[in-house]
Amino acid sequence: MQKDMTQGSPMKLILGFSIPLLFGLLFQQFYSMVDTIIVGHYLGVDALAAVGATGSVNFLIIGFCMGICSGFAIPVAQEFGAGNDKNLRKYVTNSVWLAVLFAAVMTVVVVLLCRPILRLMQTPENIIDGSYHYIVIIFLGIPVTYLYNMTSAIIRSLGDSKTPVIFLTMAAILNIGLDLLCIIVFHWGVAGAAVATVASQAVAGIFCLLFMRKKFSILQMSKEDWTRDRCFMSKLCSMGLPMGLQYSITAIGSVVLQSAVNGIGSNAVATVTAGGKLSMFLMCPFDAMGSTMATYGGQNVGAGKFDRLSKGLKSCVLLGAVYSVIALGVIVLFGKSLLLLFLDKGETAILADAQWYVTVNVCFYFALALVNIVRFLIQGMGYSRLAVFAGMFEMVARGLAGFVLVPYFGFTAVGFANPLAWIFADIFLIPAYIFVRKDIERIRKTQPA
Repeated sequence: MQKDMTQGSPMKLILGFSIPLLFGLLFQQFYSMVDTIIVGHYLGVDALAAVGATGSVNFLIIGFCMGICSGFAIPVAQEFGAGNDKNLRKYVTNSVWLAVLFAAVMTVVVVLLCRPILRLMQTPENIIDGSYHYIVIIFLGIPVTYLYNMTSAIIRSLGDSKTPVIFLTMAAILNIGLDLLCIIVFHWGVAGAAVATVASQAVAGIFCLLFMRKKFSILQMSKEDWTRDRCFMSKLCSMGLPMGLQYSITAIGSVVLQSAVNGIGSNAVATVTAGGKLSMFLMCPFDAMGSTMATYGGQNVGAGKFDRLSKGLKSCVLLGAVYSVIALGVIVLFGKSLLLLFLDKGETAILADAQWYVTVNVCFYFALALVNIVRFLIQGMGYSRLAVFAGMFEMVARGLAGFVLVPYFGFTAVGFANPLAWIFADIFLIPAYIFVRKDIERIRKTQPA
């Protein structure tokens, strides 16, 4: 089940690791899409807008959870590459202690702040109650978010990208059934979609946990392994917190942009919701490439095989470029038909705006590919603090769009906000990678032969 990414062809390793991960992400987006499809078709445009209006604040909080878990897994990947099983187990157990603490504190705080945040974001009055009912349930499920993302990140750090996909596929199927049950049969409205999401993710997390305990012999913990250690916790926080903050800082820009969209009206919110859902589905390969490069970078740095880093980067960038062209072709040929999954064909104005929105975003996908590939590779190499600065560049770009461009140019500015953020991040990340490579070379030269 474990995969050593320190030996063999980088291209083959990256493809072999990222393809199962991609299927997992696609299924994750698939059941997110199912939420949107069912809400849009059975509950109407206002309900669709209510769910969509929570997207940026959802990413602000849930993204922080995901970032922390991904960061915690980096030292695990490095110790696996180095063959140090004892330290690997210590990093895993101390990750658990920290995850429990973060989950408890975050759940209490964000649940209490849900409605004030929605009002601060100028959520339209006709959808604010639906938005609150949806997002408060999602945030009550924060411990579940930590459970799944922590366990799946550790499994991937040991080179197994297939197993989390299997459990996520099961969760996706369960989510579809629960969506239909909660919304159509129980008539729980948008709250039903949130309940289905949390419940299905809980199932995936529990299965990942049981699998870890049974299948990985190096994770058979002793009582000594469960001792809390400040040094290990400090290292984990130095990796996890910057990655979590990177997600959240990026999301702050999204919150500003979402507030600007909310100010345009519920039709604009519905347009961005439908277009954003399709875009997120198309972005899955980039997310898979990013997660792959984090594990690839972590294992190779741990093994001291620094020469393989640039080789892996070149291979993954090539994959990103090829997929960017394919995605553009898909949108040009099938964009309108795909958007009809979320919108009624009678909503002609919203449909046309959503198609334009998605097309503009896809035209800049290569910039997004570089963001994910380079950023996650840098994080896997142990320089996760740089991710915070990349997030700041994205935040500035989206903030500029939300505060300055949208008031003057309206929905046109919304379409170009994400591409602007990706380009800003690349302006920072490419020089950052050059710096990291030079620093790695300096460290290698000081090591004894």
